Amino acid sequence: GHLKPLEIIERSAREFFRGEIAAVSSFGADSAVLLHMIAKIDRTLPVIFLDTGKHFEETLGYRDALVADFGLTDIRVITPDEAALERIDPTGNLNETDTDACCDVRKVEPLARGVEPFRAWFTGRKRFQATTRASLPVFEAVGSRMRINPLAHWTTADQANYMRKHQLRENPLVAYGYLSIGCFPCTQPVQPGDDARSGRWAGHAKTECGIHLSGLEKSLTDASL
Repeated sequence: GHLKPLEIIERSAREFFRGEIAAVSSFGADSAVLLHMIAKIDRTLPVIFLDTGKHFEETLGYRDALVADFGLTDIRVITPDEAALERIDPTGNLNETDTDACCDVRKVEPLARGVEPFRAWFTGRKRFQATTRASLPVFEAVGSRMRINPLAHWTTADQANYMRKHQLRENPLVAYGYLSIGCFPCTQPVQPGDDARSGRWAGHAKTECGIHLSGLEKSLTDASL
């Protein structure tokens, strides 16, 4: 009885949140499917990309290639606040000592700024990606806004089948065992049998950057949005 992902996207974009919805994409390992579906429905839908300043070159190239493949026309690149970076991470290696603070300044606060004009946004998160996402709902309230995960119930097979059926290009890092791709200092290849996200912040208890947790709600509140 679940609505299909395409139906969720279409009804959210055309009915529930018409003109007030965006997508957030990392252009990482699993990003092509959501963006392909969005492009089928509305190529002008805003797509927010957080340029942390520490992405793999391959990810930036992949972003540009997918945007061209799908004809997406409104990519909004959000960068960290320069004054905050100067204050918190003047040497650019904060990730070595405090990954949470680094994610806050490079991802959480920029995302709060990015989604501020919208009432809702799509993400490509799925339950299979990590144990922390095992009960992920399709619709999540974030303060007064709605985060929508159309692919929440998809399996790895669903993902692979869709990629193959539509001949979607992969992030080139996937071929090297990177199953979840973030900033280069904090991303490693995944070992066979491990969670797809186990290569993120390897060696730390951390598995999420905070943009999908309460950190974002706090940032939105702090900005009195």
